Amino acid sequence: MTAVPVIIEVAVPSPLYRSFDYKLPDTTSVPAPGTRVLVPFGRQRLVGIVLGHKAHSDLAGNKLKAVQEVLDPQPVFDTGLLQLLNWAARYYHHPIGETLATALPVLLRKTGKPANTTLHHWQLTELGHAQSTTDLQRAARQVQVLEILQAQPQGLPRDALPVPLSVLKALEDKGWIECFVASPQQRAPVITTAESAPALTTQQELAVQKVLSGSDRFTPYLLDGVTGSGKTEVYLQLIAPQLAAAKQVLVLVPEIGLTPQLVDRFQQRFGLTIPVLHSALNDTERLQAWQQAADGSAPLVLGTRSAVFTPLKNPGLIIVDEEHDASLKQQDGLRYSARDLAVWRARQLDIPVILGSATPSLESLYNVQQERYTYLHLPERAGGAQHPHMHLMDLRNQGMHGLLSDALLNIIQRHLQASGQVLLFLNRRGFAPVLLCHACGWVAECHRCDARMTLHQKRGELRCHHCGNQRRIDAFCPDCGSSELLGIGEGTERVEQTLKEQFPDQRVLRIDRDSTRRKGALSAALDDAGNARTDILLGTQMLAKGHHFPNVTLVAVLDADQGLFSTDFRAGERMAQLIIQVAGRAGRADKPGEVVIQTHHPDHPLLQQLVEEGYPAFANAALEERRETGLPPYASMALLRAEATAAALPRAFLEQARLLAEPFAGNSVQLWGPVAAPMERRAGRYRAQLLVQTAQRTELQRLLKQWIPQLETLKDIRRVRWSIDVDPIDTY
Repeated sequence: MTAVPVIIEVAVPSPLYRSFDYKLPDTTSVPAPGTRVLVPFGRQRLVGIVLGHKAHSDLAGNKLKAVQEVLDPQPVFDTGLLQLLNWAARYYHHPIGETLATALPVLLRKTGKPANTTLHHWQLTELGHAQSTTDLQRAARQVQVLEILQAQPQGLPRDALPVPLSVLKALEDKGWIECFVASPQQRAPVITTAESAPALTTQQELAVQKVLSGSDRFTPYLLDGVTGSGKTEVYLQLIAPQLAAAKQVLVLVPEIGLTPQLVDRFQQRFGLTIPVLHSALNDTERLQAWQQAADGSAPLVLGTRSAVFTPLKNPGLIIVDEEHDASLKQQDGLRYSARDLAVWRARQLDIPVILGSATPSLESLYNVQQERYTYLHLPERAGGAQHPHMHLMDLRNQGMHGLLSDALLNIIQRHLQASGQVLLFLNRRGFAPVLLCHACGWVAECHRCDARMTLHQKRGELRCHHCGNQRRIDAFCPDCGSSELLGIGEGTERVEQTLKEQFPDQRVLRIDRDSTRRKGALSAALDDAGNARTDILLGTQMLAKGHHFPNVTLVAVLDADQGLFSTDFRAGERMAQLIIQVAGRAGRADKPGEVVIQTHHPDHPLLQQLVEEGYPAFANAALEERRETGLPPYASMALLRAEATAAALPRAFLEQARLLAEPFAGNSVQLWGPVAAPMERRAGRYRAQLLVQTAQRTELQRLLKQWIPQLETLKDIRRVRWSIDVDPIDTY
């Protein structure tokens, strides 16, 4: 009697909203769900993930293709993680194969079995143990490495040493440290209390005890703590008992820029090897970190958005820091919210999840009002530090030096003379946002976007900050031939030049995406800033997020008017959060802080409310406004986007899509559009969008479930790129 072949259901990375059936050869053992398999797909061979087994298939047996190879002895996705990814694919309406591929390290998406990853550690040599750090005061980063490794005789991996590789190579050349391949035994965690825990404030203690009392079950907490209130210390006090109980903790941060200080803080407290998952890792480093989390040898895992999909052998707690940050939402491919998936995963695992922020999102505050989240409040700064004095500076009729008013220059001088550090914030990089011909009015525009090119004078380039297009600066106007080309407006590069002219004896450090491109440059710059090796800090929002600069006594927002008049309904919330976050860098230690907000609109209600009443009053007013207008979080949205090289195609596709949606919408779902995107042409493609909105999330999901599969039937589907964004954070 012939054996009936086993049929397995496989998710293959393709844009198709379905899985595929394959038969399993008789000689192959049946792989469990979550296992990688190599399968033929058209003319390709792809790595797919087993979803389940079947007794029958809709395809005839002779048409079923066979699995070519089972790649793993054990599943790469456990049952819980597979359930999370299946739910994400359904909720965000993204193809299941691409969803699963998003969660895999790159090396596990490739055909064939990746070689065993080796984990390189650094340790002190005998000569290194004999060195005195007092002789190296001019080499602060080398001292830092020596002190860390003296406390860790077993050695530490590269990610645990918060310095550029060049520093390690310099010490290696001296014969003071050496690199070696760690054995599996050396990958095991070594948990010490390298730093004693400070005494908690009353509010911190209440927050810690509240979470500990429910640490054995799912509870979502919103930790609302003003900047400098010690949220990180609360995290540390909650992580410690989890590690003592051999549980794993996953910490999510929105940006790679936040990781160096957090890793250093955790390292000092626990003496742990901490895998860090972020986009700057190479493929091997990412797989190493992923495997350490999966096999349990990493009790504490820190990462950016995609780390929410990290496998954990024995999870005990999830923390999402800066939960309000837009960087936690993926903006292409699988458009997921890492914050929302962290909450879903914690519920699935029946463990607590903490969402922390000094400026909580309106969605999280709404969930507190609905009693879905437990509210934890830290209203005062830790260590006796006082809230900074915040005031608006009216720029009308002021003498100006670029974006620096005379009054602000005097205030900067006063703080510098008092040995304070100054932080200036401008969320616009480059030298000038516009290059203009003084003779005829010509403006340098991007040939691929409806946007102007930004002048980057130091590199002699014009760059589009939307599509990345760049070219050399024009020597002559292409319209009239004039050489009088002027940079109009101010970016960080130009303000840096003005600061050096106004304060020639002071050390000025600019921190933005342009100045921190090299690997390790951001960590080094933040280290210089935090250790007062600079007098004036200038930067974009990279400086506003969670950094601790104890010597900063003055923060100045150079242009508060940028986000006051946007058509995006979330713009006011983002602007308020950004101002409060950057203001929170002032007065973090025992020195009083001052915050100056430069504006041409000092009577604007948003600015007035922030300065006089603070973020909580703004958030309450914004929530009431959202309720009255029926906008999120009091409604649910999805945005269908389309783009093509021809201007008419996206609108035509979306018109057809709207006709398909109308029978499913009924009276409860509103369809708005299609309309051109706020920036219609970007990267050479024309864009349009159709907004779907309803008061009930279940109604939105009902419509999307019926509607999205129907889009494949549209005649223009192959002529456009389209995507669906559930819970969009912007309409750009």
